[in-house]
Amino acid sequence: MEFQPITKEGVKALAPYLNVSKLHFSDLSVGFQYMWNDYYAIDYAIFGDCLLLRETYCGKLYYHYPVSLSSSRESEFAAIGAIEEAAREQGGKLNFVNVPRFALPLLAERYDSYSVRNERKWRDYLYEASDFLSYPGKKFAGQRNHVHKFERLYPQAKFCRKQAGDEDRILAFLRDFESRQLEKRELLADEEMRATEGFVRRLDEFGQICGYMEIDGKIVSVTFGEVCGDMLAVHVEKANTNYEGIYPATAQAFVRLVVGERSEVRYVNREDDAGDLGLRKSKLQYNPVEIVDKFELSADSVLSGLTEMPTIGTPRLTLQKTQKKDAAAYFRLCADVGRNRFWGYDYREDCPAPDEAYFLRFAEEAFGRREELYLGIYAGETFVGEAVLHRPGYRGQFEVGMRLLPEFEGNGYASEALRALIGFAFSELGAERAEAKCFLENERSAASLRLAGMREAKRDETYLYFYKTPAM
Repeated sequence: MEFQPITKEGVKALAPYLNVSKLHFSDLSVGFQYMWNDYYAIDYAIFGDCLLLRETYCGKLYYHYPVSLSSSRESEFAAIGAIEEAAREQGGKLNFVNVPRFALPLLAERYDSYSVRNERKWRDYLYEASDFLSYPGKKFAGQRNHVHKFERLYPQAKFCRKQAGDEDRILAFLRDFESRQLEKRELLADEEMRATEGFVRRLDEFGQICGYMEIDGKIVSVTFGEVCGDMLAVHVEKANTNYEGIYPATAQAFVRLVVGERSEVRYVNREDDAGDLGLRKSKLQYNPVEIVDKFELSADSVLSGLTEMPTIGTPRLTLQKTQKKDAAAYFRLCADVGRNRFWGYDYREDCPAPDEAYFLRFAEEAFGRREELYLGIYAGETFVGEAVLHRPGYRGQFEVGMRLLPEFEGNGYASEALRALIGFAFSELGAERAEAKCFLENERSAASLRLAGMREAKRDETYLYFYKTPAM
């Protein structure tokens, strides 16, 4: 499974998944992904019938909850398994965003250790579409009165569906709107305006429905959005507030237009409030039927709770943080390209000319991120090799590796060190499954893994795969 960047043109390919989503998230829409493409680094992959989205924020990877074409829980959880494997390759915590409420207990049951957030400012406002058609009852008296006043003051007003050739007039209105909002401008508003202006000429191409209110031949409000499943996602709603009642009148007219064309629309999503309290007050006054939760869940890996590198003893060996005095020996171990051809990683891809301390720094930094645990193997005071716990998983899995300096091979150190590291992970880290692999031709490594109590699971054209559980 490979992720690739979403481009503005590539958004079209995602439409079949976004247009059927039942999650009621505004971000799961073609318009959102197009408009904010320049501001969010989002990648996508297809796994089974699921769309997987991954974004980078502040240097961390965040995976969206999978979007299944069939809304199959089985498909979604198969995709989550694939996400877990992708995250293991990166190391650190597994971070989910846009987790719907129904999935939260399912994920919580899946992971032993996790944290959850539900940031208020990113929750969407979801409304019954039928409420916008007439603003019924006492709770909509304010909106209804505003619309009636608008109709009395501006009987010549008419709401129009955008037609080809309207783009220049719409852009002129948006630029005028922007100039009048200068005193209120914030960074997010600036970004939104640029994203909107860049999208206007391509609304039809990307399946957007657009309408505008016109008074005496002049556009005084513009709104557009799209239908995603049973929901109208409203991406933009801008109006000249010099015309009293313009916003509730525009919102009503737009929903009437869309529902008249698309009878399947039951809900209206007017997006989040981005933490703007004035906007929050306005959105709440329209009486949302739901403020859509978008949970973030971060699952800890096997290494997440480890505060420092441990010291693990065996009858003959000590596994511990490699000492600075042994930097030269450690460098010799790591830089021996010929002997390490079975390690599965060539350091020269990242650092063609490392200094003597490079590998020690690398090991310490990787542990600092809780991506890998590198422990020196010591026989007395002598550094003989290293044992590694890497690819820590989120359901108790981890992978082990080991390598020795050539002069210390043949003493049974490898299997003894592996057995100790695996035992530590089971007893102290709460791990449930140790995994390892070695090249088919690496018979010495395979023998060490078997002596450490690991059992062969499978083989392919390249590797032998091993595993061990606490019960074995």
